[in-house]
Amino acid sequence: MKGVELYGRVRYAVQIEGLSHREAARRFGIDPRTVAKMMVFSVPPGYRRSRPPARPKLDPFIGIIDRILAEDKDRPAKQRHTSKRIFERLRDEHGYGGGITVNPHRSGTPLIFNLMR
Repeated sequence: MKGVELYGRVRYAVQIEGLSHREAARRFGIDPRTVAKMMVFSVPPGYRRSRPPARPKLDPFIGIIDRILAEDKDRPAKQRHTSKRIFERLRDEHGYGGGITVNPHRSGTPLIFNLMR
């Protein structure tokens, strides 16, 4: 991506100094099509999403998982839910349609679900 400073210099050279797009491209070491785009936009356009980001499948179930983990804090260690058991409960009782991946970085339990399946 070209910087704002380069945009300004190229636009100045073409509009004020009267250089052609080809001459400006040669002077600044860029493609003539890039110069043409720079003439259309006064500042670099940046990245524009073609559509909004997809929401993870797990979002509606975060509250349920937190509730299960909170209830488990009072139980002895051997009676607490494993990540696999939480996944099974979400799938069977709440209709979760994603997958499961074990990840030790989740606080409370090594649990991360595949969000985009």
